[in-house]
Amino acid sequence: MQRIPFLFSLLFLLSVATMAQDTVMEAPEGFDVPQSDIPHGVIDSFTYKSESVGTKRQALIYTPPGYDKKKDYPVLYLLHGIGGDKMEWYNGGHPEVILDNLYAKGEVEPMIVIMPNGRAMEDDRAVGNVFAPDKVQAFADFEKDLLGSLIPYVEKKYPVIADREHRAIAGLSMGGGQSLNFGLQNLDVFSYVGGFSSAPNTKTPEELVPEPAKTDEQLNLLWISCGDADGLITFSKRLHDYLYRNEVPHVYYVEPGGHDFKVWKNGLYMFSRFLWKPVDKSTLDQYSLLGTPAETNVRGANYPQILPDNRVMFRVEAPEAETVQVDLGKKYAMEKDAEGFWTVTTEPITRGFHYYSLLIDGKAVADPASETFYGMGRMASGIEIPFPDDEYYALKDVPHGEVRIKKYWSGVLNQWREMYVYTPPGYDDSNEEYPALYLLHGGGEDQSGWATQGKTDLILDNLIAAGEAEPMVIVMMDGNVTGPGGPGGFGGRSLETFANELKNAVIPFVEETYRVKGDADSRALAGLSMGGLQTLHAGLRNTGMFSALGVFSSGWWADNTELSGPEYTFMEEHADAINEDLDVFWLSQGGQEDIAWKNNQAMMKKFDDLGVEYEYSEYAGGHAWPVWRHDLHGFAQKLFK
Repeated sequence: MQRIPFLFSLLFLLSVATMAQDTVMEAPEGFDVPQSDIPHGVIDSFTYKSESVGTKRQALIYTPPGYDKKKDYPVLYLLHGIGGDKMEWYNGGHPEVILDNLYAKGEVEPMIVIMPNGRAMEDDRAVGNVFAPDKVQAFADFEKDLLGSLIPYVEKKYPVIADREHRAIAGLSMGGGQSLNFGLQNLDVFSYVGGFSSAPNTKTPEELVPEPAKTDEQLNLLWISCGDADGLITFSKRLHDYLYRNEVPHVYYVEPGGHDFKVWKNGLYMFSRFLWKPVDKSTLDQYSLLGTPAETNVRGANYPQILPDNRVMFRVEAPEAETVQVDLGKKYAMEKDAEGFWTVTTEPITRGFHYYSLLIDGKAVADPASETFYGMGRMASGIEIPFPDDEYYALKDVPHGEVRIKKYWSGVLNQWREMYVYTPPGYDDSNEEYPALYLLHGGGEDQSGWATQGKTDLILDNLIAAGEAEPMVIVMMDGNVTGPGGPGGFGGRSLETFANELKNAVIPFVEETYRVKGDADSRALAGLSMGGLQTLHAGLRNTGMFSALGVFSSGWWADNTELSGPEYTFMEEHADAINEDLDVFWLSQGGQEDIAWKNNQAMMKKFDDLGVEYEYSEYAGGHAWPVWRHDLHGFAQKLFK
């Protein structure tokens, strides 16, 4: 047997003493350089009999500095890629150097590392076409060899602790996929699992983690890492997204780099520092150098990036600017580098959609790297922050409807206007008539708001596919109409102008143009904020036209009796008709942080006094699109049933 001693050293970047593990974000310079003045571990080789393959197979073993056969050690199984074998880590990554350096600084616990050949077939050499079907299959077959022969041999031959708490598995590329496949599907065997640049052999998240709570309970650490320029990053991100939505703590570590040992060595360095120690799972989302480009970025834009803990990294080129800030509700000052790029990383940003602007020398402008959205009364940038409960508006493999942009002539306003119309899946292939929901945006927005910021089509597609909502047409009209008076322009004349536009221009045009039913039982009206006030006015004064009303984050101003007084007087006189005509009168808002909360509470108290019946729903999140998407999701399920 060949015995090879090795050498090395190490520095730290950043640590936080109060955490269960140090917040080291990257291996320091020299972490993989042999050092002559420290103790060294030993690389050896051994042969074991594989019952599943039917041959004797070889593997490498690393024993730590000061290895004592009378002492029991935890063990890490370290797997190679599709073009490698048991020697790949040794030749390309030198894990013995990395670990020796870490041991010298007391940063890892002593462990044994096994580097097997993950190609479980009789001729397991990395020769010929390594992508041949039988050779690819051999990587999957290695699970039987690993569990049935290799682990039992190691635990019989070497002084290792033979329980799941002291076994880890990790690998690069194809070996990363194996590690995730074998580790996550054998939680009774492994408690630490790491995938570095995991390859397409990685099983789907639903297969790997069918019981998220069980995985969280049994696994000490799940590590997923990849280079940002690696074409295989989609497989790592796919698993991360699933784990994030299902609230399974894990590390999703993205770093600059491609599919190479620079990334994999850093992955081994970072992963090994967590092993055999208490893991503070609440901090795992803080471990990443880079984030994921926001889905709201324009094509090809790498920034803004969203980090796993929902901090956002912004980067803007403005070499001539004196000051640059990001205005995301809170203003963040950016720092300029020598090349004229300004950068900043925010604190964690709350879920869902947010408008933002760049302030360049005090002037608010849209970020050229972001899609723009009409909001705040102008075109602004927007960023979408994912969160675990956003699955209901995720793009899924279900039948999809369409959002159509339609021009129409308004005789009420004497001008051409525009609406967005959602038609449900199968609309063009049927002769069926559908019910219609008229859905109104808020102040500072327009007819595009519910279609883009609101994700109306995805919400309805998913609900209809699940049988939780009736197929319907949704009309997203422009609620910005002329009319003076009242706070924010919401005077009685303005509200009446809107009602006339809805009744005498929009509804007739829709019922002439689309296959929608023209009776009250088949019409609903809902709106957010300003659109909620329009719904209250036009809907309650015309309950003979609608069977359902939805008011999201809105309510008559408690201190403006000039506006609200006539509305309450009308309701008092027509309370019986309102209750009889409406199947659904649904009020919802975003909790006490919603700016409309107090007005809504006062309005509900008034409704109680007047005997007007309603339903109430509250979803924490403020006066923002995450709340209104949730409102639409809930309201749509009540309609036309």
